[in-house]
Amino acid sequence: MTLIDGRKGIGAAMQLLSDETGVPVDVDLVVSRLGPPLEQELAQWFPAEQVPAAADRYRAIYPALAVSGTDAMPGAHEALAAVHRHGGRVVLVTAKAQRNAELHVEHLGLAVDDVVGGLWSDGKGAALREHGASVYVGDHLGDIRGARAAGAVSVAVATGPISASDLAAAGADAVLADLTGFPAWLDAYRAAP
Repeated sequence: MTLIDGRKGIGAAMQLLSDETGVPVDVDLVVSRLGPPLEQELAQWFPAEQVPAAADRYRAIYPALAVSGTDAMPGAHEALAAVHRHGGRVVLVTAKAQRNAELHVEHLGLAVDDVVGGLWSDGKGAALREHGASVYVGDHLGDIRGARAAGAVSVAVATGPISASDLAAAGADAVLADLTGFPAWLDAYRAAP
């Protein structure tokens, strides 16, 4: 819910998984709390021993249902263009599986320079450091922790499951309503001494 709105597509993939396995899943609840790794969500619905197989099946059906059912968030393309205008690189670091994240980038024509998938919370820090990220934008408390682990400025957008006040209370350096405010924030950040 930072660059893409995957609720509709993820909901469709999760519903198919539920239908195929016979395990009841509250899809509306699932899509209301996107962000953490898939296995954490599946553990809310499937017995522990079934989670790996359910995750594999979900990832297999994901491209056909979730990619085409996903839209770019308002301001996403402009936010990426702002980074490039300032001479920066855009590195997408996500909990989403690498290939599925790449499919979204391709489908939506997102101007992303590199994609690193399968990382969550503090685990994002190593990838952010490796790519020299100085600013990390996310919509979740885990994204704030990832930015902190990398020594990067944490910019939070209140478009995901966490409120603006909770993002601020968790220590985000800046909280924006959505990505439409990011280009102006970046201009000001870059202009600061």
